[in-house]
Amino acid sequence: MRVLLVGAGGVGTAITRIAARRPFFEQMVVADYDPARAEAAVSALGQDAARFRAERVDAGDEAQVTALLEKYGCDVLLNATDPRFVMPLFRAAQDSGATYVDMAMSLSRPHPERPYEECGVKLGDEQFERAAEWEKAGALALVGMGVEPGLSDVFARYAADELFDEIEEIGVRDGANLTVEGYDFAPSFSIWTTIEECLNPPVVYESGRGWFTTEPFSEPEVFDFPEGIGPVECVNVEHEEVLLVPRWVDARRVTFKYGLGREFIDTLRTLHLLGLDRTEPVTVPSARGPVEVSPRDVVAACLPDPATLGERMHGKTCAGTWVRGVRDGAPREVYLYHVVDNQWSMAEYGCQAVVWQTAVNPVVALELLAGGAWSGTGVLGPEAFPARPFLDLLTAYGSPWGMREQ
Repeated sequence: MRVLLVGAGGVGTAITRIAARRPFFEQMVVADYDPARAEAAVSALGQDAARFRAERVDAGDEAQVTALLEKYGCDVLLNATDPRFVMPLFRAAQDSGATYVDMAMSLSRPHPERPYEECGVKLGDEQFERAAEWEKAGALALVGMGVEPGLSDVFARYAADELFDEIEEIGVRDGANLTVEGYDFAPSFSIWTTIEECLNPPVVYESGRGWFTTEPFSEPEVFDFPEGIGPVECVNVEHEEVLLVPRWVDARRVTFKYGLGREFIDTLRTLHLLGLDRTEPVTVPSARGPVEVSPRDVVAACLPDPATLGERMHGKTCAGTWVRGVRDGAPREVYLYHVVDNQWSMAEYGCQAVVWQTAVNPVVALELLAGGAWSGTGVLGPEAFPARPFLDLLTAYGSPWGMREQ
């Protein structure tokens, strides 16, 4: 397997450090718009860098990406950029005949008249529109293969196959007790992506009704997270699992709720009130004359890079899938989860917990694809594959998952 990794930020760098310890691939080309970031990711690997190469690429330029795939004979494109670049990278992989893997799907657009009741363009719609083309070509696009979406979807598949006869509800629940010294507001993941998923209308799925939307931060509930994290208030957030799980898993209801915290929600609401969540450029005066900038990009530039926060970060992050249904005629309720302690991930990999937890899952998936344990054609989510090989290999990577009867 020869892999083109596009994006050498926090998650991309973590991917290289995890993959460097595994023998399943022949070469990984690490490409970024900033060549210094790609070179830093490779050079940090030291004696393990022999199978890695650093390159520059504009992720929005399909011709550049295609040329890089061809230059190195890469048969896989792994997308570690933000969701703005999903479609150009997806198309470049399709044009090159390469397997495509991402951790976030094509962007949504709210319904123009009824944004908090009906879906407009849903997450992943642009990719699924091309599913027949991928299947006809005998090629695979594995979409949403991070931690959430990704591992959370694997948990849903595992619950359906091994734990339940009937599933009433699948609810992804994400929470943490992470703190960052020296900052009043320092998101542990890309603020660009966080704004996108938190301020868009959340999507809920119900059988018989299909997909519909609610208002941001709706239906608050307190969820008790394991391994010392404890109770955290969670709210509805737009996320890919709600669009993926019902395609392959039979459940009457699917939700995603994120433990953001009141202060974080208030900050996001203020950004929205001021129009600082917008992606459309605005004209700003400067010493060199008027320039056009995206308000959301300005917000991101003013905040610390999440990848650099590890030394200041303390606590644990938990990603998991809560499932309620019936087994052998009796009610059952479980929470399948994966916890990463920032102290461990920094000591073991030099990566903060949130980016490491996101990065480990696509590497596990690549190894399963390389070995043939996972295979398929078309545009497929993690639920379309057997869960047990993934969960076993994740444990073999030194990062076991857990299950709690509720």
